[in-house]
Amino acid sequence: MNASVTKTIVPISEFPLFDCLNEDEKNRLEHMAEYKVKPKFSYIYMPDETSDHIYFLAKGMVKIATHSDEGKEVIKSIIQPLAMFGELGVIGESKRQDLAQSLREEVHIYSLRVNDLKVLMRSNFMLCDKVMALFGSRLIRAENKLESLIFKDARTRIIEFIKESVLKRGRKIGFEMLLKHSLTHQDIANITCTSRQTVTLVLNELRKSDLIYFNRGKILVRDMARLA
Repeated sequence: MNASVTKTIVPISEFPLFDCLNEDEKNRLEHMAEYKVKPKFSYIYMPDETSDHIYFLAKGMVKIATHSDEGKEVIKSIIQPLAMFGELGVIGESKRQDLAQSLREEVHIYSLRVNDLKVLMRSNFMLCDKVMALFGSRLIRAENKLESLIFKDARTRIIEFIKESVLKRGRKIGFEMLLKHSLTHQDIANITCTSRQTVTLVLNELRKSDLIYFNRGKILVRDMARLA
């Protein structure tokens, strides 16, 4: 990695997941990992590919998605920097069920062989605990999404997605919150299991009520308490 890239890209050993490693383990990790840059809208992996690598996002955004038999896309999650993805090989997945694709900007990622991560996990039980905790969080998110689909209407799901995204990644500007993102209306529809038309309708309604303002790549929430 050249010097200019090093200034902006976090080394894999400094990802929060690996803060429990000692210096020797971190050095081993650095040598195990492969650094890659992928163009916008490119695939990191596709369904039916072998699940022998795990990925760590250093910069950009990645969507994890699947398609129905009719070709409809469902976005399962949006991966943010410093997160791990494609990790199901650790618990026995042999072939990918989902796809991973960069969004509207190039992504910087590290790839690590599943077997190499397992070696580190066997030598460091704190790392093993942290990886297992991530799987637990993944399961809870999946259950929460299922409950949302069953019990909440489309408008509520869209608003809750906005509020959750703003709380996680938004920036406070006075009394307002600004979220910068790389999602289209269709992406939001695929995440919330609604339609693009419904997303557009709800966003326009919220804008007319002066609850939000949005344009390409930005959503400004005027008042989080009133957004409901």
